Amino acid sequence: MAEYDYDLFVIGAGSGGVRAARTAAATGARVAIAEDRYLGGTCVNVGCVPKKLYSYAAHFHEAFDDSAGFGWQLPEAPRFDWATLRDNKIAEIKRLNGIYNRLLDNAGVTLINARAKVVDDHRVEVNGEMLSAEKILVAVGGWPWIPDFPGNEHVIDSNRVFDLAEFPRRFLVLGGGYIAVEFASIFNGLGSESHLVYRGALFLRGFDHEVREFTRDEMCKKGVNLHFETTIEAIEKQGDVLQVTLTNGETLEVDAVLAATGRRPQLAGLGLDQLDVALNSDGTLKVNERYETSIPSILALGDVTGGPELTPVALAEAMHMVQHHFTSNPPGPLDYQNIATAVFCHPNIGTVGLSEEEARADFGEVRIYTADFRPMKHTLSGSDERCLMKLVVDDTSDRVVGAHMVGEEAGEVIQAIAIAVRAGLRKTDFDATIGIHPTGAEEFVTMRTPSRR
Repeated sequence: MAEYDYDLFVIGAGSGGVRAARTAAATGARVAIAEDRYLGGTCVNVGCVPKKLYSYAAHFHEAFDDSAGFGWQLPEAPRFDWATLRDNKIAEIKRLNGIYNRLLDNAGVTLINARAKVVDDHRVEVNGEMLSAEKILVAVGGWPWIPDFPGNEHVIDSNRVFDLAEFPRRFLVLGGGYIAVEFASIFNGLGSESHLVYRGALFLRGFDHEVREFTRDEMCKKGVNLHFETTIEAIEKQGDVLQVTLTNGETLEVDAVLAATGRRPQLAGLGLDQLDVALNSDGTLKVNERYETSIPSILALGDVTGGPELTPVALAEAMHMVQHHFTSNPPGPLDYQNIATAVFCHPNIGTVGLSEEEARADFGEVRIYTADFRPMKHTLSGSDERCLMKLVVDDTSDRVVGAHMVGEEAGEVIQAIAIAVRAGLRKTDFDATIGIHPTGAEEFVTMRTPSRR
């Protein structure tokens, strides 16, 4: 008779948890997974998927305007219906939830629709029942955090912003990270008077500085109202209107306020505090390269460990974890360098590798290649939107150590460029690649003269 009820018990059915459960089950392990909210986690339900759908919706506004220069005449002014977008999104997520359920079922994973609590090294409590497992995996992800100020009860978070009962004609976002920048762009594109309030001098800290400045200028051109070096002092509800007072003395009247001020690990009530599991300085779970916490039988991965908060990272960690613990062929440490990412603001940002500032600190001598141009599409559309492409090159080795883009479909373009950067290709390899004409992407292989050193 087996010593434990399960070989692996997973807490949290987000992207990382589901992938870990399915992959472990494929090795013959007996696996259960517990989830008390929704299958697919943040990404599917209140993150990547609905956000990208809303971003698509917001781009139509510009597409209608751009079409006139190409001969299209719309019979009447386009009208946006928030309820249609919201409800179609809900239906799509329900479809994806069902797919996740079937994936777990087909893999032979036992799904328990409840919150699990870790009792000790090998036991969890679920629905009042005690279950044992050789290994317990914590993959509960994060939860939005809202700062404390008078009136913060009137603020919505990024979990709730997708399902507003009414479309806000005036919309304010608090924060300077990628979620804040994305939603300021999205609601602006959907037709809101959009404001972004950030305490710093420039948003998107950690991104390439030139990319940040270029994005700021393009968002301003599109009508997003940016308020830097200030934050919310208080919010007062006056009927259906929110009066927002900023620390610089400015007052704004809006219909909704989104706090996109970060997410924190969802560890409350999980029982790990009673076991003195070691934490990182930011409150996330500390793990080694095998995804073991300070209690080796308790594992953790994904957003809850403080690494890059990206779905593909959680998926990669899940497969790595399974190789370590459920196969005879353990891999080396997961390489977190050169992970490509995109920001779905308008225009989009795509980036991989080092920023110019990071490269100068690491290598000293670098070459910077940039192309700042008006895309061919806008020669007829009449739009003044511009595109930025940038390569960061280590001067000694000629290796391309960073690539960045701000422009339409930047994420799609940078995904391919990421392969080259990760492979360590040199600038001469880019130069030897014949471009596809006419495309914007060909600029990445036609930049010959450094913009600066």
